[in-house]
Amino acid sequence: MTEMTERQRRFEHGKEVLEAIDGTAGVKVIDALGDISPELAHQVVAWGFGEIYSRPGLEPRDRQLVTLGMLTALGGCEPQLEVHINASLNVGLTPQQIVEALLHSAVYCGFPRALNATFIAKKVFAERGLLPADEPAGSR
Repeated sequence: MTEMTERQRRFEHGKEVLEAIDGTAGVKVIDALGDISPELAHQVVAWGFGEIYSRPGLEPRDRQLVTLGMLTALGGCEPQLEVHINASLNVGLTPQQIVEALLHSAVYCGFPRALNATFIAKKVFAERGLLPADEPAGSR
Protein backbone atom coordinates (compact mmCIF):
# COMPACT_ATOMS: atom_id res chain seq x y z
CA MET A 1 0.00 0.00 0.00
CA THR A 2 1.32 3.45 -0.86
CA GLU A 3 1.96 6.11 1.71
CA MET A 4 -0.72 8.76 2.05
CA THR A 5 0.15 12.01 0.28
CA GLU A 6 0.09 15.31 2.16
CA ARG A 7 -2.99 16.30 0.14
CA GLN A 8 -4.79 13.11 1.17
CA ARG A 9 -3.70 13.51 4.80
CA ARG A 10 -5.07 17.07 4.92
CA PHE A 11 -8.35 15.90 3.40
CA GLU A 12 -8.72 13.00 5.85
CA HIS A 13 -7.98 15.27 8.81
CA GLY A 14 -10.50 17.84 7.52
CA LYS A 15 -13.10 15.14 6.99
CA GLU A 16 -12.80 14.05 10.63
CA VAL A 17 -13.26 17.65 11.81
CA LEU A 18 -16.17 18.20 9.38
CA GLU A 19 -17.98 15.08 10.57
CA ALA A 20 -17.45 15.99 14.24
CA ILE A 21 -18.90 19.47 13.73
CA ASP A 22 -21.44 19.22 10.92
CA GLY A 23 -22.31 15.53 11.05
CA THR A 24 -24.08 14.21 7.98
CA ALA A 25 -25.16 17.66 6.77
CA GLY A 26 -21.59 18.66 5.99
CA VAL A 27 -20.86 15.38 4.26
CA LYS A 28 -23.97 15.86 2.10
CA VAL A 29 -22.72 19.28 0.97
CA ILE A 30 -19.34 17.81 0.03
CA ASP A 31 -20.94 14.86 -1.77
CA ALA A 32 -23.20 17.24 -3.72
CA LEU A 33 -20.11 18.94 -5.16
CA GLY A 34 -18.63 15.67 -6.45
CA ASP A 35 -20.02 15.88 -9.97
CA ILE A 36 -19.60 19.63 -10.45
CA SER A 37 -16.51 20.74 -8.51
CA PRO A 38 -14.65 18.02 -6.63
CA GLU A 39 -11.76 20.45 -6.13
CA LEU A 40 -14.03 22.90 -4.27
CA ALA A 41 -15.21 20.00 -2.11
CA HIS A 42 -11.60 19.06 -1.42
CA GLN A 43 -10.67 22.63 -0.44
CA VAL A 44 -13.69 23.05 1.84
CA VAL A 45 -12.69 19.88 3.68
CA ALA A 46 -8.88 20.09 3.61
CA TRP A 47 -8.46 23.84 4.08
CA GLY A 48 -11.72 25.00 5.66
CA PHE A 49 -12.01 22.23 8.21
CA GLY A 50 -8.56 20.62 8.24
CA GLU A 51 -6.66 23.89 8.54
CA ILE A 52 -9.04 26.58 9.83
CA TYR A 53 -11.72 24.87 11.95
CA SER A 54 -9.11 22.71 13.66
CA ARG A 55 -6.94 25.63 14.81
CA PRO A 56 -6.54 25.86 18.60
CA GLY A 57 -7.39 29.57 19.02
CA LEU A 58 -11.18 29.18 19.37
CA GLU A 59 -13.43 26.46 20.67
CA PRO A 60 -15.82 24.91 18.10
CA ARG A 61 -18.85 26.59 19.71
CA ASP A 62 -17.15 29.99 19.44
CA ARG A 63 -16.26 29.36 15.80
CA GLN A 64 -19.90 28.57 15.15
CA LEU A 65 -21.07 31.81 16.79
CA VAL A 66 -18.69 33.74 14.53
CA THR A 67 -19.89 31.76 11.51
CA LEU A 68 -23.56 32.42 12.29
CA GLY A 69 -22.85 36.14 12.57
CA MET A 70 -20.94 36.28 9.30
CA LEU A 71 -23.44 34.23 7.31
CA THR A 72 -26.26 36.40 8.67
CA ALA A 73 -24.35 39.56 7.75
CA LEU A 74 -23.65 38.34 4.22
CA GLY A 75 -27.29 37.51 3.54
CA GLY A 76 -28.34 35.05 0.87
CA CYS A 77 -26.57 32.24 2.72
CA GLU A 78 -29.63 30.46 4.05
CA PRO A 79 -28.51 26.95 2.93
CA GLN A 80 -25.19 27.44 4.69
CA LEU A 81 -26.93 28.90 7.75
CA GLU A 82 -29.04 25.76 7.98
CA VAL A 83 -25.91 23.59 8.03
CA HIS A 84 -24.19 25.83 10.58
CA ILE A 85 -27.19 26.17 12.88
CA ASN A 86 -27.24 22.38 13.03
CA ALA A 87 -23.48 22.42 13.62
CA SER A 88 -23.93 24.99 16.39
CA LEU A 89 -26.30 22.63 18.16
CA ASN A 90 -23.86 19.75 17.57
CA VAL A 91 -21.01 21.61 19.31
CA GLY A 92 -23.03 22.61 22.37
CA LEU A 93 -24.78 25.89 21.66
CA THR A 94 -28.35 25.92 22.92
CA PRO A 95 -31.30 27.11 20.85
CA GLN A 96 -31.54 30.09 23.19
CA GLN A 97 -27.91 31.05 22.56
CA ILE A 98 -28.39 30.76 18.80
CA VAL A 99 -31.55 32.89 18.93
CA GLU A 100 -29.73 35.47 21.05
CA ALA A 101 -26.81 35.60 18.59
CA LEU A 102 -29.22 36.12 15.70
CA LEU A 103 -31.11 38.81 17.65
CA HIS A 104 -27.80 40.52 18.35
CA SER A 105 -27.01 40.46 14.64
CA ALA A 106 -30.03 42.67 13.93
CA VAL A 107 -28.12 45.63 15.41
CA TYR A 108 -25.26 45.24 12.91
CA CYS A 109 -26.87 43.45 9.95
CA GLY A 110 -30.40 44.83 9.96
CA PHE A 111 -33.74 43.26 10.65
CA PRO A 112 -34.27 41.57 7.25
CA ARG A 113 -31.09 39.51 7.55
CA ALA A 114 -31.69 38.73 11.21
CA LEU A 115 -35.25 37.66 10.37
CA ASN A 116 -34.11 35.41 7.53
CA ALA A 117 -31.52 33.77 9.77
CA THR A 118 -34.03 33.35 12.60
CA PHE A 119 -36.52 31.64 10.30
CA ILE A 120 -33.79 29.20 9.24
CA ALA A 121 -33.11 28.54 12.93
CA LYS A 122 -36.82 27.93 13.46
CA LYS A 123 -36.79 25.37 10.63
CA VAL A 124 -33.77 23.57 12.10
CA PHE A 125 -35.20 23.63 15.63
CA ALA A 126 -38.53 22.24 14.35
CA GLU A 127 -36.74 19.42 12.52
CA ARG A 128 -34.86 18.57 15.70
CA GLY A 129 -37.91 18.84 17.98
CA LEU A 130 -36.55 21.92 19.78
CA LEU A 131 -39.55 24.25 19.47
CA PRO A 132 -40.66 26.29 21.20
CA ALA A 133 -37.23 27.71 21.93
CA ASP A 134 -37.52 29.19 25.43
CA GLU A 135 -36.42 32.78 25.89
CA PRO A 136 -33.37 33.32 28.06
CA ALA A 137 -33.98 34.53 31.60
CA GLY A 138 -34.36 38.27 31.94
CA SER A 139 -35.31 38.86 28.30
CA ARG A 140 -38.78 40.20 29.07
